[in-house]
Amino acid sequence: MASDSIKLYALVYVALVGLATSKFVFFEFDQFFTYEQAFAGTMGAAALKGALIVGYYQHLKWENRSLTYLMAVALAFALLLMAAATYSIT
Repeated sequence: MASDSIKLYALVYVALVGLATSKFVFFEFDQFFTYEQAFAGTMGAAALKGALIVGYYQHLKWENRSLTYLMAVALAFALLLMAAATYSIT
């Protein structure tokens, strides 16, 4: 049982290292990616990294679904507030 969780955490760690490396790849190999593609890829990798960290290292994957939904609603409200602040600056 313990070796299964160690393998899972090791796999998640390797995925996080790979996703962190992707930012370097996107921006250093600019002959293959435009700036917009590199930016979109970096944002996608960051979202996936955040989901992996929250899901596995902060154990949200094994919590009650109500707590997961509460965290999702809080994230949505934080994004709405950031968008509102962005458009309110004149």
